[in-house]
Amino acid sequence: VGQCPVGLEQQPGLADAGLPGEEYDLSAPGLHLGEEVRQDVELARAGNRVLRLKGGDPFVFGRGGEEALALATAGVPYRLIPGVTAGLAGLTAAAIPATFRGINRAIILAAGYGAADDRFDWAALARTGQPIVLYMAMRNLATIADELMRGGLPPTTPAAVVVAATTADERVVVSTLGRVATDAQDHLLGMPSIVVIGEIVDMRERLLSGFRSAEREAAR
Repeated sequence: VGQCPVGLEQQPGLADAGLPGEEYDLSAPGLHLGEEVRQDVELARAGNRVLRLKGGDPFVFGRGGEEALALATAGVPYRLIPGVTAGLAGLTAAAIPATFRGINRAIILAAGYGAADDRFDWAALARTGQPIVLYMAMRNLATIADELMRGGLPPTTPAAVVVAATTADERVVVSTLGRVATDAQDHLLGMPSIVVIGEIVDMRERLLSGFRSAEREAAR
């Protein structure tokens, strides 16, 4: 990182990592993926070593695949550094195991954006009976919850919202599928956040007695 002259950030605050040289904030409003990649290509072809910083794993709802394909198409060589996706790391930070023997044999990662205007089959996910982790779902959480209940998940299915996981601002609100959208609104929960729905949420209470989380440390 220290040898990279140009840092390109996706999320606000990442530019504070101490990168030398000029930094370009590609998260500015109105800057779309095509423009981001165009700038990546232009900077690389100008002889710069370009670092594109992202949170989590760039290939899990981070548009990393689309950007890498565009670079490959343009003939620009690149390297990929894997990360830990927020949908899994956030659960561990909240003492919610993504998998637990006897509870689930799979876990579903799904993007919550676009739920109000597309025909995604949420009922099909509900019928699997496996835990569901939602990214970027706060705006459409009520719609998604309704669709999952129509698909057969009981309103009493455990659910939780994890906000700002692993930071001093971490908050965890445990709820149920029938109430999670209301509880998120009542607690003024915002972004960044993940939502988890399924029986694994109930393990949190059993694990908390000896667990030291960022949320608890911040409260001390």
